[in-house]
Amino acid sequence: MSRDETSQSEAIQEFRRTVYNYYREHGRTFPWRETDDPYHILVSEFMLQQTPTGRVEEKYRPFLDRFPSCVALAEAPMRDVVEAWQGLGYNRRAQWLHRSAAKIISDYGGRVPRTRDELMELPGVGPATAGGVLAFAFDIPTVFLETNIRRALIYHFFTEDDDVTDAQLRPVLTSALERENPRRWYYALMDYGAMLGDSHPQLHRRSAHYRRQAPFDGSDRQIRGAILRLLLSGSETSLEEFTADLDAEEDRVARILSDLAEEGMVCEEEGLYRLP
Repeated sequence: MSRDETSQSEAIQEFRRTVYNYYREHGRTFPWRETDDPYHILVSEFMLQQTPTGRVEEKYRPFLDRFPSCVALAEAPMRDVVEAWQGLGYNRRAQWLHRSAAKIISDYGGRVPRTRDELMELPGVGPATAGGVLAFAFDIPTVFLETNIRRALIYHFFTEDDDVTDAQLRPVLTSALERENPRRWYYALMDYGAMLGDSHPQLHRRSAHYRRQAPFDGSDRQIRGAILRLLLSGSETSLEEFTADLDAEEDRVARILSDLAEEGMVCEEEGLYRLP
């Protein structure tokens, strides 16, 4: 082994020790960490996309109480799924999860698939969600990146760099991966990265994949959510009623309704909109 390889190996071992030492003292507990049920893990991974853990904690168990299995979720009306999802934001994830459950029933006999390629065939599942399911449901060693993992790697291995790409991070993560217990490793690594997010709040901006989230107030996303809430609380609604209730430009509301209809989030008949 060359001097550089020896130095890199020592740095990896020190990184692992640091992560595990932090986890032993400060590891977080969440209800989705108390199970390895693949369906439960899939639900949590969808919920955790772009949503803080505190908000997910409030919704996770009530959602599973209402839809305790892939069959229950796939057979539920879309309206019920969207209703149960309220408070998590990004309502299209509810639709993707609903469609994923249906695909699991039709294509995989009701069992959540356990390969990356099959998981990424599910609607709304990308590399991070697929990796989370593999690690947390099946304890399969796999390499995946998300915000907290990026923070930890950048902090330790790219101390002077900006615009650090995932292509630079993956070899380091591959070397650091705990193959005997990937589930525990990723819990520890995410908790350590979350701590760094509090102590070094600008750290994630050094990733080339950082994207500043657009303001919510006044956004199309805010109007989309308001439209769905109105449909959940009432009956069929016209464009004119939406425009008045939302105090928004009619052309803008019409465009957003058209997008929602194209996505299958709402249905339109004779100028009236409803949830599927």
